[in-house]
Amino acid sequence: MSLLPSKSMEGDQADKVDNVCTREHCFHAFDALYCALTSSDPISPNFVDEKYPLFVTWNTRSSRAGRSPKLRGCIGNFDAMPLREGLAEYALISAFKDSRFRKIERRELPSLECGISLLTDFEDASSYLDWTVGTHGIYISFPNPALYPPSSSTPSPLSSSAYLPRFNSRDTLTATYLPDVIPDQGWDKAEAVESAMRKAGWNGAITEETFRTVKLRRYQSRKCVVGWEEFVRWRRENGDDDIS
Repeated sequence: MSLLPSKSMEGDQADKVDNVCTREHCFHAFDALYCALTSSDPISPNFVDEKYPLFVTWNTRSSRAGRSPKLRGCIGNFDAMPLREGLAEYALISAFKDSRFRKIERRELPSLECGISLLTDFEDASSYLDWTVGTHGIYISFPNPALYPPSSSTPSPLSSSAYLPRFNSRDTLTATYLPDVIPDQGWDKAEAVESAMRKAGWNGAITEETFRTVKLRRYQSRKCVVGWEEFVRWRRENGDDDIS
């Protein structure tokens, strides 16, 4: 997964806020997984092949009413990709190569839902707190804290670090959270950034100075979700009489 947000996404898609992510995008991703697991013929996509950074999320829906779906896989790319190719590619990557989960199997298809997130409106934040919960996703990068010495001064959370060493890309830790993840977890901004730092691989102490080494890039997303039953209807409407 590419984790470097492209600055070229600023502005050129900011005005495309309506109908950016549609059910057709979800159906196309679902179709890629369905065909990979069943050797069925894919259905040609019916949407404009624009370019966006994207994430594909697979969830398992509970058979019990009122229970939230459980994450089954989620991987994406911060580089803008043609949607037809990118959605199909990352539908399979997130289904089969998310290291947190075993590969999705054919028997699981009826319990799945597919969520597509198309990322927009990338902006560099002025501090690690310069973003809004419920609106923004966050992409953070920071030098491995083991590589720089502590400071004796008392920092402000809205300022940048007074000292940062030179560091190579291999010494940089990175992580991201999509916009809907943070409110779902009930985190405030500092808690979200701290969790992202843990996700990036830092297990040591996190102080205000550590927070201030974080470079944060905020973004928004347009999201759509469909379930198996909707996908089956779509396949039938497009000529597949054998799917059940």
